[in-house]
Amino acid sequence: MSKRGDIESLEDIQEATRRIGIYIKKTDYGGFLEDIKTQDAIVRNLEIIGEATKNISDNFKEKYPQIPWKKLAGLRDRLIHHYFGVNYDIVWVIVREELPEIISQIKEILDNEGDKK
Repeated sequence: MSKRGDIESLEDIQEATRRIGIYIKKTDYGGFLEDIKTQDAIVRNLEIIGEATKNISDNFKEKYPQIPWKKLAGLRDRLIHHYFGVNYDIVWVIVREELPEIISQIKEILDNEGDKK
């Protein structure tokens, strides 16, 4: 088990995805590209997801292989190119296409783990 614990890290992921959902709720791709505050907020929360994922124990990750743990842990690397800044096309694809499924999977895991307490 990690310093904060697996459940706490999952809750961090859940909270970050919730916030991202709020930020993009009423925007389209064009609006997203024009709104630097939304861009910054989403990128920050994607970084939180990546860091929280790295804090989850290997045993816990093995227990729930349906989650793309490596992909989540590598979010920052996918988003940020060392010399070119953030790739907002990739950010948009992640939040619109990849996160919705992960959100439901994280909720299911938290519900399942909560039942064990």
